[in-house]
Amino acid sequence: QVQLVESGGGSAQPGGSLRLSCAVSTNIFDFAAMGWFRQAPGKERERVAFITSDIYPNYQDSVKGRFTISRDNAKNTQYLQMNSLKPEDTAVYYCYARAYAGGKDYWGPGTQVTVSS
Repeated sequence: QVQLVESGGGSAQPGGSLRLSCAVSTNIFDFAAMGWFRQAPGKERERVAFITSDIYPNYQDSVKGRFTISRDNAKNTQYLQMNSLKPEDTAVYYCYARAYAGGKDYWGPGTQVTVSS
């Protein structure tokens, strides 16, 4: 049973930083792609950052230069470093992974990020 569990969410002031972690219950190399999505109240879920098997990351335009996606293969964990946070970054952030086997998608339960002064 594949499980993704996020941690590291919370509150920050504008301009502050948070780092999200996503621990994967299986081998991280089982996944063709991994990333982070977010959903703000009243809005659709949107992709924030994504990394594929060729290790080339891509980012939503609104977070480029502020957010960095990375992974620690030895720990089966991916991260999202969020700097220069803005109130519009407030959302529930979800860890995502797509398995090689059958192309199945997996999601974490989500972690709340709130940016306010």
